[in-house]
Amino acid sequence: MRSFFLVLFIALLSTPLFAQEFKCNIQVVSQKIQGTNKQVFRTMQTAINEFMNARRWTEHVYSYDERIECTFLFNLTEQISADEFRGSLQVQASRPVYNSSYNTVMLNFKDDDIQFKYVEYQTLDFNETVTPSELTGLLAYYAYLILGLDYDSFAIDGGAAYYAKAESIVNKMQNSNTLGWKAYESKDNRYWLIENILNNSYSPVRECLYRYHRLGLDRMADHLTESRSEIAESLSLLQKAYRARPGAFILKIFFDAKSDELVNIFRESFSDEKKRVFNILREIDPANIKKYNKIIGQK
Repeated sequence: MRSFFLVLFIALLSTPLFAQEFKCNIQVVSQKIQGTNKQVFRTMQTAINEFMNARRWTEHVYSYDERIECTFLFNLTEQISADEFRGSLQVQASRPVYNSSYNTVMLNFKDDDIQFKYVEYQTLDFNETVTPSELTGLLAYYAYLILGLDYDSFAIDGGAAYYAKAESIVNKMQNSNTLGWKAYESKDNRYWLIENILNNSYSPVRECLYRYHRLGLDRMADHLTESRSEIAESLSLLQKAYRARPGAFILKIFFDAKSDELVNIFRESFSDEKKRVFNILREIDPANIKKYNKIIGQK
C-alpha cells in the first residue's frame, strides 16, 4: 500500500500543471479621487484580477510558462456617483521570443474613454450571449484582442476567432451611453481598432504579425541575418497597407508597440538593409522619425 501511494505521489509531481491563458497584472490607481472609501478600489482591483486570471478564455490548454503576460493599469480620475467611475486604462501585452529571455511587446495602448459601474463585492460575470456590463465588456474586449494578436503571431489568421469575439462585444455595446464603442465618437477608439483588424484592406498587417514574430524574431537566436531580413520584408506589408489607406489606426497601434524594438533590431544591420528599412519607416511612421534616425546613425 505504501508503495502504491509513493508511485501515485511521483506521478502527480511529474504531471504538468495547467493554468488559464493570462498572467495579468492589474493596478487600480485612484489618487485623483478625494474624500471616498479607498477600500472600494482595492476590492475592485482584486475582482478584476480574479476575472482576468481565473477565467478560461479559450478551449486550449496553457502551461504556466505559456501564459500571456499583460498589464491593465486603471487610472481613475472621477467618481461620478457612489458606484460609477471614469478615467483611463493603459493596456500592455507581450509574448516571449523563442530560445531567448526576451519578451516582445504586442500591444501598448492607452484608452482614455473608460467609464463603468462597480458595486463593491459584486461578482464580475461575463456571458458571451448577452450584453455585458461596461466593466466586464471592457475587460473581455481587451482579453480577446490580446488573444487575437498573440495567435496571429503564431499562425496566419490564427487570431480570427478571438477578434470576432471582440467585435461581438463592440456590437453589443452600441446602446451604451459611455464612450469608446461607437464609430462616430472617434477615429482611434475600441470600435475602430477591431474594425481595422478585421478590415480586408488591412490584411497585410495581420500577415506582418506572423512573419515579423514567427519567421523573424523567433528564429533570430539561430539565424540572425535571415530573420532580420524576414522582419524587413514584413515591413513591406505594412507599407502596402499604408499606401492603400494612409493614417490607419491599426498602423499606429503596431508602431506604438514596435518602434523601439525596430531600432534595436536594425541599428546593427547591413548598410543597404538599414537604408531600406529606414526609408519604409520614414514613409509609414513619420511620427517616430527621431527614433528611426538612430538606425542610420543620425541624431
